[in-house]
Amino acid sequence: MKKYSIVRIGSEYVVQAGKASILKVSSRQQAAKLVTDAAELLQQEPAAVADEHASIGREAPEVS
Repeated sequence: MKKYSIVRIGSEYVVQAGKASILKVSSRQQAAKLVTDAAELLQQEPAAVADEHASIGREAPEVS
């Protein structure tokens, strides 16, 4: 699991994973929620995430 951090740069907050900046948001509260959500997703079992994506189908485009 990566280490997440939140850094303030000017009036914005940057969410970092390790040393990589991955997201810029306008509020610290929003940044903290995103870090929490990401950590929860990473703790899920891979099979549960894979099954969820497998259930999403894509319809073939209509040809006129």
